[in-house]
Amino acid sequence: MIQIPMRPAVSLSLAFVLLLLSLHLHAILPCHAATTDTLSPGQELTGGDKLLSSNGRFALGFFQTGSNFSHDTTNPELKWYLGIWFHTVPKFTPVWVANAENPVANLASCKLLLSLDDGNLVMPSSNNRSSTVAIWSSRATATATSTAASLLDNGNLVLHSASNASDIFWQSFDHPTDTILQGAKIGWSNATGLMIRRRLVSRKNAVDQTPGLYSFQLLFGHGGHTSIVSMYNSSDTYWSSGDWGGRYFSNIPETVGQTWLSLNFTSSEQGKYIEYAVEDPTVLSRGTMDVSGQMKVLVWFEGSQDWQTIYTAPNSQCDVYASCGPFTVCSDVPSPSCSCMKGYSIRSPQDWELEDRTGGCARDTPLYCNGSSAAAGSEHQADKFYPMPSVQLPSDGRSVGTATSADECSVVCLGSCSCTAYSYDDQGGCYIWHGRLLNVRQQGNSVLHLRVAAKEVQGISKTSNRGVVIGAAIGASTATFCLVFLLTIWMRKGKRHGDDAQGGMGVIAFRYAELLYATKSFSEKLGAGSFGSVFKGSLSDSTTIAVKRLDGVRQGEKQFRAEVSSIGIIQHVNLVKLIGFCCQGDRRLLVYEYMPNGSLDSHLFQSNGGTVLDWTIRYQIALGVARALAYLHASCRDCIIHCDIKPENILLDGSFTPKVADFGMAKFLGRDFSHVVTTMRGTVGYLAPEWISGTAITSKVDVYSYGMVLLEII
Repeated sequence: MIQIPMRPAVSLSLAFVLLLLSLHLHAILPCHAATTDTLSPGQELTGGDKLLSSNGRFALGFFQTGSNFSHDTTNPELKWYLGIWFHTVPKFTPVWVANAENPVANLASCKLLLSLDDGNLVMPSSNNRSSTVAIWSSRATATATSTAASLLDNGNLVLHSASNASDIFWQSFDHPTDTILQGAKIGWSNATGLMIRRRLVSRKNAVDQTPGLYSFQLLFGHGGHTSIVSMYNSSDTYWSSGDWGGRYFSNIPETVGQTWLSLNFTSSEQGKYIEYAVEDPTVLSRGTMDVSGQMKVLVWFEGSQDWQTIYTAPNSQCDVYASCGPFTVCSDVPSPSCSCMKGYSIRSPQDWELEDRTGGCARDTPLYCNGSSAAAGSEHQADKFYPMPSVQLPSDGRSVGTATSADECSVVCLGSCSCTAYSYDDQGGCYIWHGRLLNVRQQGNSVLHLRVAAKEVQGISKTSNRGVVIGAAIGASTATFCLVFLLTIWMRKGKRHGDDAQGGMGVIAFRYAELLYATKSFSEKLGAGSFGSVFKGSLSDSTTIAVKRLDGVRQGEKQFRAEVSSIGIIQHVNLVKLIGFCCQGDRRLLVYEYMPNGSLDSHLFQSNGGTVLDWTIRYQIALGVARALAYLHASCRDCIIHCDIKPENILLDGSFTPKVADFGMAKFLGRDFSHVVTTMRGTVGYLAPEWISGTAITSKVDVYSYGMVLLEII
């Protein structure tokens, strides 16, 4: 068994973080119920009965889905399931379900017992105690004549010999549903004598426990490649951990270190699997393949009386395949959301309310190509195209090389009744889509022309004049906003003392077309963060730049304002230099000096392929970052608290001089104030205790984060 090493900062900081967590996370409560943890031969589990693990943490019994999982025994629409849940958590949280595909309508019919025929766990369909005709059965091959079932302290339900508990014939950990617990495994195992495939499968929705479309599993490829993947409908992979390299999965080391997790990978005759483990076993946690298609790791916080998500894969909800269903647009801001395209309405509002949006949207008016106009008795009007700007196109478009203009491309699409959209640009040419449109994302640089019935766009031309006025107003307000920023920067630069500035170069307002050309249409990606992506570019004077493109309107605006109002008004040798910005329409871009040696994390952690740093360089980096923080805290007009100091936000120039970057979370603190109360921000593993306890913060939160980085440098 090989354990993926955690980052030093996270490992060494656990003593501090977990000490604080012990005051806020849900503690293990003793079992006060008289209910046993074992179902013995001759016993039955019925109705309101339950098994409790000896530590009181987990319970096995019958539960009912519905609003807040209420136990309304008279409601025929609510179904009953046999399952395991967290017994010490007030928010009902099931972790395993036996009869997910065969729920029971009547509580009086709910019963669990040991079969007289073969010793299996059985939910009989009537008074029949046999496992051959049952609602659910463990279907194990037991060698003992007498069996028993026990709920272990880790939430694992095991079927074992009544005389020898270590002789196990079946266990729930071998048949997970949507949740993995501490000590459980994902992969293949034959520990019980039968090769078993373990994987997580999402639920259909927030109420229906039927298996959904998303799965999380271990994948073995050609040439011995092994990776963890998230899949849609067991065919389309939309997230991967990367290959196993002997010590870790190539795309996981960073995220593992930030979530207090470790993944143990085992490859032996007993099977190939990964094991989920948490540094502190007293912390209540679970890994869940969510209804949304994201794999989430959640921790129970006693203070908020709720589960808090500390890690997701993929990071963005819109990266999940078909997350919003067909004919929808997915947007990450202000929060992950789905909306129907023009001329479409939600297919099943009830499913959307239950967090299942995979059904997507349905067309309101049939296309003329399908005979809708004749059927309606109206004039024959050809279908029209509705432009959807600033979107990310679906990846399954078909190239049409014969179309050399937008008009020709539209004609090709109109020539086929199954064509639903087209896109054309001078560089990429013509692409058309047939059938369902999936994975259209709001943040992008392309225009998708959606095919709709003529009546859907008849009102657009009538309101064109109004649109011009509105567009002019928006354009004027945007220009005013940019001008205010420029004036603010200029005025604040003029008021600084001599040592506040190094160099007199101002901040440049770029046009979007300039940056599009400079970055070759954003073709060379340097990296990505929570708020956008960074691309390499070159100005007309051959100056190499890094352009951060902020995704989303609201969150991008917030990030844009924070960065321009902080790093835009100061300069220091250890702070990344802001060359300029662009705010044109809803586009928000920031232009920085280019750092050829990338970020510090790529050199500290060899999995990222960076250069091994000698001790002289490490010392200079540590000293430079300290100088930058001292400058931000003590030498600027306002105290600037960075709030997210970590190796990823420390960039290195050609001579490995460190420069602190990414001020999107920065907080200004006037000199008349010593502390401030604000929402939690930053990265788990580098957060000072003040963030978690909810008390006021000072510049010391940056010092704490710097200490974690210093440990990693050492």
